[in-house]
Parts: sequence; structure tokens; C-alpha cells
Amino acid sequence: MSQSTAKPSPGTQPPAADVRRVAMVSLGCPKNLVDSEKMLGLLAEDGIAIVPEDDGPDAIIINTCGFLEASKQESVDEISRAVERKKSGEVQRVVVAGCLVQRHRAKILDWVPGVDAIIGVFDRDRITAAVRGNTSSGDDVLVELPVYSSIATNDAIAKRRREIETPGYHEPDNARMRLTPRHYAYLRISEGCNQNCAFCTIPSIRGKMRSKPVDRLIAEAHELMADGAFELNLIGQDTTSFGEDIDYAAGLSGMLRELDAVTRQHGSGWLRLMYAYPSCFTDEMIDTIASLDSVVKYIDMPLQHINDRVLDLMRRKTSRNLIETLLEKLRERIPGIAIRTTLISGFPGETRAEHEELVGFVRDFGFEALGVFPYSPEPGTPAGSLYAKGEAIEDAEVGARVEELMLTQQQVAIEANEQLAEDAAELPVLIDEALPAPPDGLDSDDPLADMHWHVGRGPHQAPGVDGITYVVANERFVPGELIHAEVTGASGYDLIAEPPNTENIRLRILG
Repeated sequence: MSQSTAKPSPGTQPPAADVRRVAMVSLGCPKNLVDSEKMLGLLAEDGIAIVPEDDGPDAIIINTCGFLEASKQESVDEISRAVERKKSGEVQRVVVAGCLVQRHRAKILDWVPGVDAIIGVFDRDRITAAVRGNTSSGDDVLVELPVYSSIATNDAIAKRRREIETPGYHEPDNARMRLTPRHYAYLRISEGCNQNCAFCTIPSIRGKMRSKPVDRLIAEAHELMADGAFELNLIGQDTTSFGEDIDYAAGLSGMLRELDAVTRQHGSGWLRLMYAYPSCFTDEMIDTIASLDSVVKYIDMPLQHINDRVLDLMRRKTSRNLIETLLEKLRERIPGIAIRTTLISGFPGETRAEHEELVGFVRDFGFEALGVFPYSPEPGTPAGSLYAKGEAIEDAEVGARVEELMLTQQQVAIEANEQLAEDAAELPVLIDEALPAPPDGLDSDDPLADMHWHVGRGPHQAPGVDGITYVVANERFVPGELIHAEVTGASGYDLIAEPPNTENIRLRILG
């Protein structure tokens, strides 16, 4: 069905499309994934079938990421593919949602003409109207466009439109149609951020920090675990500051204790803390993580850099001394903790000496997992202004610095994994997948080829961002099963392990 791009007359709306089947393309981070799951849940409640992209959808939703220039381009490319399918008659409507919409609004229609509806991050509850194409006129339309638009520019406007009287604006994440496997899920504890780092666009997209009320978090955790989730990955732009904006004095520690009680009511479970902010981490938080069995001994804490001058330019509110003191406390008071971090390389004005300081820090500290982003100049950020004023580092040099950092981390990770294998370390492994065949690198005539192979994760491995643990056994395990295993080999960033009842198997490193 073709769609007219002519602007409707004032007070009128285009007719509703006959949309019965919808496909979703979810881009970006786990926080975006939760938004996608919630929108799918709302569509399903309205009687719309959720189908894969290649299964004849009537409409396609692209939930975009707009954090970096590279993610913007990925989003635009995906929207363009959907619009081409619309032009060929494969689909009726293309709906674009998420961070790119919130950040750039009407520009999307210039970049990709043919989009039928756009939905901002504060208006995902209106996804059904956007998909069907029938909406009310008046205040629901913030921007006059040739397509239906719902883009509340901030949470205060979204709250006012919905006549919400309680403090803050907290969109519920319950009744989601999950896109993760049944045995793990993401639990958003907050939205937005008050840190205002110089390089970051998140506050301009997602707004100020808004902690989710604890009673709502508890209800959502119960719902997810009742649905089969064993592992809850706690996410937000700044999880360490949880509760500060809602006068919840118990803060992150109190919230973790409440969720620990939820896991015990369901028998057991894992709680994993992601996106912690270093300047806000307290001794009480360290002790709470150490004392709660359900909280896996793992911290995801983006540090971005270690040099004091660069940290100041980044507006990180911390220093090398504070970071090293915190990391030492975590290692000392939480035995066996895995610490994951991310860094930015090539920040405007970063000198070669400051880069070398960062390389040395990565080599000497020995992070269990680490990612590196090349600096991306984002319009409207203080760092973007530095970049524009001539402080930019050439792309080739930034690429070389990223590679040096990653090679340094690669050596750290490989040596650590080989040591785990040499020590025959024991660990619980959560099975994610039963493989139909052994992984590449194993000869078909090898005796191990007849064993059952699985992909799993230990407590030190978060889904989608860290390495994995291959489990080889005489029996077949199912996704969601938690087993006890002994590390018997290593393959780069990944481990190889066997359960105790697997006899006479010793694995060599896979090529």
C-alpha cells in the first residue's frame, strides 16, 4: 500500500493502515532493548502479531541508537532498507523510534524520506497509534510534520501530557515481550544521567537522572523471574547514583538488598551490576556486593581514562588516585571480583604521553574485560567544541592508539584465561545455548567431536559484551541450566570447561 507524503489538512489525520503483523529492529544498548521489548508488549496487547523481518510484516519499527556518529549511520542505513521495502510494496509502514529520533527529530525525514511515523524516547506508550497510523490531533502532535509525530522534548512534558501527579516520570517496564533468552533479562533501575561528561550526548537525549521507585523494581523483578529469568542484569546510565533523585536514603545498597530478597523468594538467581560510575562508589556499596550471594562478583564500571588532565577535560569528577583507590578496595574486599571497564582513546588534546600512561595502566592493573571506543566528536557537547577548535587527533593516529590498547588488553586476558585453565579453576556456568556441533577448530575425527558442546557464561561474563565459556560434556544441557564446571582450557578471550562427572576429558586450546 503506497503512502502519500502530502501534509494533512489541519485537524485531520491520515487513515489508519491495516497493520496486523509488525517486525522490530532493535539497535544500540541494552537500555534500548528494554524500550523495544516494552513497545512489543504494547503492540501484542493491542492484538498485533510480532513476526521476524523476513516473515511478511505489515510494518517495520526501527528502534534507533543515536549515541555516536557511527551508531547514527547504522540507524540511518537500517531505516533506508526498511523504506526501500516499503517502496517495493513489501511493507505498509515504517516507524522510527528511539534515541536518534529524540536527538535529531525532524532531520530524520530529510535523511530518509518515506518514514511514516517517529516516536521519541519519552513516548513509547504511543507506539500502537504510530504503527496503525491513527492518532488524535491537537496536543499529541508536538512537531508539525507530514507524518504522525510524538516527541516530548523532555520528561517534564511527557509527565504533564499524561497528567501524572507523582514526582518524576517513570515509564514502567513491565509486561514486556522479551527479546533475550528466557533465562536472563535486563532490569532497568534508572533512566537519564546527571553526570554531564564532556563527550556524552545521553543527558540531551534521555534527560536527567530518574530512579525507578523501589516497589516498581521489585514488582518487575518478580515478573521477570516468574517468567523464567535466572539472571537479572541491572542497567541504567548511572546505576551507582540510584535513589539520590527520589530521596531513597538506602541508595544502591538498599535496592540490591531488596532485589536479593526477590531472588531468594524464587529459589536463587544472579544479579549483575552494569554501568556503575566510579566517583559515586561508596564503601557501603562494596560491602553490600561482597555480602549478598545473589550479586555476582562482577562490576561494569566505565572509567574512560586514567590521566588526570584528560579526566578533567572529560569532566569525569574523578582522578587517577581515586580510581586506583577504588579498584584496590574492590579487589581486596570482594575476593575474585571481575572488573570490566571501557575507555575512550583519542580524546581531543590527548597527548602521546597521556595515551602511554593509559596503556601502562591497562597492562598493570589487569582488567578481566575491557572495551575501547575511538573518540567520536558529537555536536553540542563540550568535547565536540574542543574538537572543532583544532584539538582533534588524526583518525589514523586514533586508530593506532585504539589498537595498541586492545592488543595490550588481549595479552592480559589471554594470560589470565590460561592461568585459570592451569589452575583448573572451578566456577558455576549458566548455559546459554546447546551447540549443534563443536566450534570451528576441532577436527571431526577428534574424540571430543562426539561430545556435547554448549555456550555458557560464568559469573565474570556478562551477556553480549564479554567472553564465553564453552562447556563440553557427556550429556546435553538446556539453556538456563546452572552447572558446576572446571576450567580445562582457554581459547583467546573464551574458556573451555567440563562438569565434574565428565571423565577423562582434557581439552587443548582450540586454534
